[in-house]
Amino acid sequence: MRAYDLIMKTRRGEPLTGAEIRFLVAGCVSGDIPDYQLSAWLMAVCFQSLTPEETLELTMAMRDSGDKMDLSGIRGVTADKHSTGGVGDKTTLILAPVVAACGGYVPKMSGRGLGHTGGTIDKLESIPGFSTAIPYGQFIDTVNRAGCAVVAQSGHLVPADKKLYALRDVTATVDSIPLICASIMSKKLAMGADCILLDVKTGSGAFMKTEQEAVKLGQAMVRTAKLAGKRCRAVVTDMDMPLGSAVGNAIEVAEAISVLQGERHTPLGQLSLTLAAHMLVMCGKGSLEECLAAAERAVDSGEALDRLARMIGCQGGDPSVTEHPERLPQAANSFTVRADRSGYLTRIASEEMGLAAMELGAGRRRAEDVLDPAAGLKLHCAVGDPVTPGTALATLYASGVTDFSAAAARVTAAMPIGEERPVLQPLLRQVIDTAE
Repeated sequence: MRAYDLIMKTRRGEPLTGAEIRFLVAGCVSGDIPDYQLSAWLMAVCFQSLTPEETLELTMAMRDSGDKMDLSGIRGVTADKHSTGGVGDKTTLILAPVVAACGGYVPKMSGRGLGHTGGTIDKLESIPGFSTAIPYGQFIDTVNRAGCAVVAQSGHLVPADKKLYALRDVTATVDSIPLICASIMSKKLAMGADCILLDVKTGSGAFMKTEQEAVKLGQAMVRTAKLAGKRCRAVVTDMDMPLGSAVGNAIEVAEAISVLQGERHTPLGQLSLTLAAHMLVMCGKGSLEECLAAAERAVDSGEALDRLARMIGCQGGDPSVTEHPERLPQAANSFTVRADRSGYLTRIASEEMGLAAMELGAGRRRAEDVLDPAAGLKLHCAVGDPVTPGTALATLYASGVTDFSAAAARVTAAMPIGEERPVLQPLLRQVIDTAE
């Protein structure tokens, strides 16, 4: 078997066999197939795509390229969740303890942020003492004791994805739906949870800019999960504006805590509890309506907040931040951006707000950049709100930045003011299920 022949076969649009795909993935991991041939094959996939069967074979071969998580020690049905990335996306911090409070178990492996998108691991590491690099036994014990645990991605899981993604990133082959699907689902399947919830973002701050693209990706991932024998749902949600009012790390943890303290009627709270309800449905806890009601009770009773405190304590962090979020890192400097005219706030451009937070120190330009856990911004207005000259639009926070002019200019441009109130789009657009 030769890589040359497989490149030619894909270029002609002829499906590869499972053995041929596994040959490519094995050669990728071992280094036997050079980068230039792998890059040529990736480009052929971008032009010709892959069949659902090929996508499944690629996903499973990538899953099997490294270690797989053994969750058999967890005492119940396990549920995992993946978001395709966005600005202000802190739903994991809310839904994981909510699902745990309702009898589900959430063993979660998350990533760090890069560029304008935030990472759940960075947010959690802003909690004093919190460790995302705990041993396997402690991870399983935390899930059993708290109902949820969140750790950093292991380099031993799906090494083929790390190699292939690095090549895709420099060869303009990132935006192929089968390749995105295989990248995400190989990691989710390697984690081994019984159920998988996929939050596929769409809009200006998302990777999939249109709802049509997001639906196609969601359908591909759900189909792959179904072929792999997993329960899976994908929800397509809006990322035209940041999710919630906080963008950063510690500042987003504080906002998530506020939802768990009872402020669940905000758009962030409502979406997070709806996502939690979908996870609970897959865990067999009842209908969507019953599970949503259970999620709301978990917040109102304080049980969900207690689960978050338990998880933080089990992972070495200070659980008192759930009662006293002011103990989270606080920025030394701040600056408030204000409206210069009357009208309505017509939009909040997600990507630009994420880039502004990055300039303040909340995000990375390069993987090795060190974050300021207290940096970020807080929005004071929502799309459609009326404003007058001097109305506070957003406050910027940083410890290592004293000149806020560049970030403030970016935020001002990202929050245009018009004469007509805009029409708002729903946060949750579509639900795609393996049962369909």
